[in-house]
Amino acid sequence: MKYTKRTAVIIGSGISGLYAALKIEQQMQLPDGLLLITKSELKESNSYYAQGGMVAVLKENQNDSVELHTKDTIKAGAGLSEPETVKFISENSDRVVKDLLNFGVDFDRDENGNFTLTKEAAHSVNRILHSGGDATGREIEIALCNAVKNNKNIELYENTVATELLVKNNKCGGVIVFNAKTKDYEVIYTKALIIATGGLGQLYEYTTNPAGATGDGFALCYNAGAALRDMEFIQFHPTSLAINTGKNRFLISEALRGEGAKLCDEFGTRFMRKYHEKEELAPRDIVARSIFCEMNNSGDKNVYLDATSIDKDKLLKRFPTIAKKCAQYGIDIAEDYIPVSPAAHYFMGGIKTNVCGQTDIQGLFAVGEASSTGLHGANRLASNSLLECVVCAFQIAQFLKNSDLSTDNDNNDNDYNDIIKKYEKSIEKISVDTEKLKSEIQNIMWKSVGIFRNEKTLTEALESIEKINKIFKRVDKCDTKEEYEIRNMLINAKLIILCAIRRKESRGAHYRTDYLTAKDKSKHSVIRKTEGEPEFVE
Repeated sequence: MKYTKRTAVIIGSGISGLYAALKIEQQMQLPDGLLLITKSELKESNSYYAQGGMVAVLKENQNDSVELHTKDTIKAGAGLSEPETVKFISENSDRVVKDLLNFGVDFDRDENGNFTLTKEAAHSVNRILHSGGDATGREIEIALCNAVKNNKNIELYENTVATELLVKNNKCGGVIVFNAKTKDYEVIYTKALIIATGGLGQLYEYTTNPAGATGDGFALCYNAGAALRDMEFIQFHPTSLAINTGKNRFLISEALRGEGAKLCDEFGTRFMRKYHEKEELAPRDIVARSIFCEMNNSGDKNVYLDATSIDKDKLLKRFPTIAKKCAQYGIDIAEDYIPVSPAAHYFMGGIKTNVCGQTDIQGLFAVGEASSTGLHGANRLASNSLLECVVCAFQIAQFLKNSDLSTDNDNNDNDYNDIIKKYEKSIEKISVDTEKLKSEIQNIMWKSVGIFRNEKTLTEALESIEKINKIFKRVDKCDTKEEYEIRNMLINAKLIILCAIRRKESRGAHYRTDYLTAKDKSKHSVIRKTEGEPEFVE
């Protein structure tokens, strides 16, 4: 077992983790260095696949205001957004956008050099920045990756899994990590541990998330005793390419509908007017449910998106990534209908934090999709996610630069010996078909804890997850990266189901067929591990 210490450690290499690393390095003395850990390789994250764009209330945009963006976000959040959080993130959007430019990020501009702003569902005005046409996440991720690679003060661990947090007396002192290639463990001491591990879309059979999105950060923090919030709220994107392209579905950006694409059946008959007055630009949860209903009624596996009415030159310039991907499957988006269906996309719940990323455990922070700041509420407003990533990463750096992160006088070995010794012992070699177990979890979650839910499906799902837990057996130390992912997926599945059972109403992305209406007053679901079992604390 190797023992090291770092001034700060960041787990996750999406936009929030990368930007946090760059801002911390820029503003702080790092006597023990700054370490960035990623489970796969740099660039592989949910951020990389974000197409639509990033919200920004720019000072030069006279049509927009913090008040208007705040109003739109709170309306989309279906009663669970925190107004002060929403306002703070909106107010700081201009600053972080301009700061990103310093790290090589740029956004699409018009012939006069002004940012080109687009509009998506439930936004009142054009306020969404994009880059590379429809590759905003990818372009930001690449720029920040290059900045990290070129920064000699940021150390990188790739193919490394965080297995357990070092937490005692509500204080985090570090993390134990597992190198998936060498199978070596390392204890890393730090007074600033930042969880930036992204979402959990891979719990579902159909998802736009990459293979690594198994909710590792949520499970780590839950096991350490941190509070998790609103675990029942999973956003299903209405339009993923209804062609299996591997472990995930390719996203067909909402921005395409924002530019005029229409949903229809195979004969070109539109259907959204039956479900909502805003038709294709209705909130995501409504569009996803509408498509799901059409698929159930027809027995088809998908509906279609018709973008043929959009000027061809504009269409191909604005959506080059979508055009290229569809062309690989013989679909010309300027001439053909695009087959689409819903897929798990974004997780509104997460580790409970404030805008500075602070959890309820000292020294433990969370940022990006892994966190629950109160911005998104029950239903995320399109393109708010990347904004939250960068504003809160910026705030974590601001908070830490005034903190004492010295580890010189800590007697770490004795403090965490009972945790560490679990990873020094050998474990029983058992035959675990992780691909099979993962597929079973995904099938259960998609069919029973998906777009539509009720008491019966949720109860059956909980029983099924518990059966897999008994088969799997691993609780602490595992043998492979894939086993750790199954361990974490099972924890997250159980928490999602418990929260979904408890919320006896339909609100935002949580839709129960046995409780069709929303309560007049609602509150967050907050759950934590107490004496080894999940307990609701609010």
